Amino acid sequence: MTRIRNLHKKWMWDPAYRREYEALEGEFALAEAVAEARVRAGLSQAQLARRMRTTQSTVARLESGRSRPSTRTLDRLARATGHRLKISFEPMRGRR
Repeated sequence: MTRIRNLHKKWMWDPAYRREYEALEGEFALAEAVAEARVRAGLSQAQLARRMRTTQSTVARLESGRSRPSTRTLDRLARATGHRLKISFEPMRGRR
């Protein structure tokens, strides 16, 4: 069975794939951070959803990157997982 991680490594050699992936890097990082906060809190998606007063499918969409959450939603998620929301800006590579 082929694992997605192995496919990703292979595809990263393709300049077009790499460009598209890097364009979405921020969204991937956000989705990963959402999932990590939930796991660190020891919560299932359903448990987090109850704490946030939303649905499990909404939490799943946040973790998959299929939605762009508002800062209000991210703050609710942070509080529900015992975290503090922190947003920062980093300079882009190769730009000033």
